Amino acid sequence: MARKKKSLPVLENILITDVAAEGKALARVDDLVVFVPFVVPGDVVDLKVLRKKHSYAEAVAIRFRQFSEKRAQPFCPHFGVCGGCKWQILPYEEQLRYKQKQVMDNLTRIGKLELPSCSPILGSQMTREYRNKLEFGFSNKRWLTAEQIASGEEFEHREAVGFHTSGSFDKILPIEECHLMDDINNRIRNGIRDYAYAHSLTFFDARVHTGLLRGMMIRLSNTGELMLLMQFCITNEQERQQAEGMLQWLHVNFPEVSSLLWVNNTKFNDTFSDLPVERFSGTDHIYLQMENLRFKVGPKSFYQTNTDQAYILYKVARDFAQLTGSELVYDLYTGTGTIANFVARQARQVIGIEYVPEAIEDAKVNSQLNGIENTLFFAGDMKDILNRDFIQQHGRPDVIITDPPRAGMHQSVVDAILFASPQRIVYVSCNPATQARDLQLLDEQYQVARIQPVDMFPHTQHVENVVLLTRR
Repeated sequence: MARKKKSLPVLENILITDVAAEGKALARVDDLVVFVPFVVPGDVVDLKVLRKKHSYAEAVAIRFRQFSEKRAQPFCPHFGVCGGCKWQILPYEEQLRYKQKQVMDNLTRIGKLELPSCSPILGSQMTREYRNKLEFGFSNKRWLTAEQIASGEEFEHREAVGFHTSGSFDKILPIEECHLMDDINNRIRNGIRDYAYAHSLTFFDARVHTGLLRGMMIRLSNTGELMLLMQFCITNEQERQQAEGMLQWLHVNFPEVSSLLWVNNTKFNDTFSDLPVERFSGTDHIYLQMENLRFKVGPKSFYQTNTDQAYILYKVARDFAQLTGSELVYDLYTGTGTIANFVARQARQVIGIEYVPEAIEDAKVNSQLNGIENTLFFAGDMKDILNRDFIQQHGRPDVIITDPPRAGMHQSVVDAILFASPQRIVYVSCNPATQARDLQLLDEQYQVARIQPVDMFPHTQHVENVVLLTRR
């Protein structure tokens, strides 16, 4: 006989007190910490507990008894379903306050470091339409909300183009209006959708791996250029002709697209980094401008998605580096060499290291494009390249700038930095928790001298943080 499932309680009149990880807020009920999405501190709610562990639980608000004074009206019609921009209901000034608090909590609790005062977080001037890159997926199975399912609403089209929903790999939430990028993203995406409906084009089925329309990527430059890449799954001649027909329609109807590209992806995943990209019209790249530098960005290139705030972030890193023109700088996790080229004119030489070979080729091109001759770039796994032999061959750096992925730095990279023993380390991080862990590993030889959070992603819980370390 099957064991009867234990019913979980409803908690009444609960005050939401703080902001937590993953864009959720939290409440405390006796000794239990309860994580709740789509509420803000100051809300008083009834909570339905979804799962409960010994010391914490996850719940959803089923009734609002009192709204917080610190609550904003969400501006996106997809808020609460999409899963992105979860902090729309929190005024931007409050978002910044909690992000700075998150940074300092991580450095204090995880790093257990002796810290200077934190500089006020640098907020984003643009809190909407700030992204230069968006990716959308196609599916023959649109995501239905609980209300839509309950209503039995019939849809003329079950196909959708939009964002993947959390917990479902094969369904797409149809997006009508996205405020993360200039409205051009809505006009192109919705235009493609309507063209596909009118011409009976098939949308991708992630379970059987068929369907012509698989994905799309839009990149928008501050030079006015626009890249559109269509990801197809072409398996026969008819689908090839349909793809060409759509590309021709896009070329005619969206003349602002200066780089129209496509890729045929019949793999079992959506990544196309290992696939050839074809050019239908225009160029195979766009340029982004930063100060007097131009950066060539291709369909596979990495570039910070908030162009204006990337400039602020890199200015902070350059300021922290305190370059006089005589320093040897190592730029770890250099990507396409954006930071390396940004600081090169203030340094004697900059050496950049990056795992992705294509990114390193972009970095070299960007140096050539800007007439920068004092950079060297190396491709390979950081923990394999940055070792004692490399440092002895190329020289001990005066300054190390490191901008690792969310997972932080491998222990061997930390060890190599300690061996290199630079005067200063500038640590740029998109994850203050792993940054704090790494700073603790460096603490014996380096002290934290400056802390500067930078908000790159308004209406989300994510925050960048720059720390200056000086040798003890």
